[in-house]
Amino acid sequence: MWKSKTKPNGKKPPAEEKKQYLEPEFTKVRVVDFDLKELVVLPREIDLNEWLASNTTTFFNLINLQYSTISEFCTGEICQAMTACNTIYYWYDEKGKKTKCTAPQYVDFVMSLCQKLVTDEEIFPTKYGKEFPNSFESLVKKICRYLFHVLAHLYWAHFKETVALELQGHLNTLYAHFIVFVREFNLVDPKETCIMDDLSEILCAPAPLPALTPAPSATAPSPSSQNHVTER
Repeated sequence: MWKSKTKPNGKKPPAEEKKQYLEPEFTKVRVVDFDLKELVVLPREIDLNEWLASNTTTFFNLINLQYSTISEFCTGEICQAMTACNTIYYWYDEKGKKTKCTAPQYVDFVMSLCQKLVTDEEIFPTKYGKEFPNSFESLVKKICRYLFHVLAHLYWAHFKETVALELQGHLNTLYAHFIVFVREFNLVDPKETCIMDDLSEILCAPAPLPALTPAPSATAPSPSSQNHVTER
């Protein structure tokens, strides 16, 4: 189990620690340029739970991989709490005990739990004819909410390292794809994701339509153009 707690740090935010990840030179970098909405819409011939299971497992693997690229910079000394914006995420164990842990500890808890769930045949069945449990949707929501915490921390605490590794395009595309997916199926409460709404609205905005090329004019060429001679 988990909970988050949001509170001001008691200081006037200095231009809110300028969010580098919102600068146009970074937000425009993607690895795909098509409408991600097309990737998340449930295909007619696919069962909803199958679709949720497949995508949730994929996002778990991709976000785990993305975090691994900067994990050496996310240490207990540098990231003494699991933070994103002015939010601190606390871990609650199965007995309800509240723990304020370092970011790497929190991420380890998240990934361990997600790994346990997505590989459990009773929860994420892979054999034909095996039914999904009644609790499946609530567990998918739990996983997605955890994974959002990790993505938010990556932007808030480790975007500079991501840029240094030239992986901001991968992170932007992964984040946008994830947000479009959870919005499509209402998997994460908007109150949870609102701390990153500024980024979400930029990255998830529909791609602009290509400019239309005006049709060639049917008017006859002017005399000057007919008499024009190109010198070589």
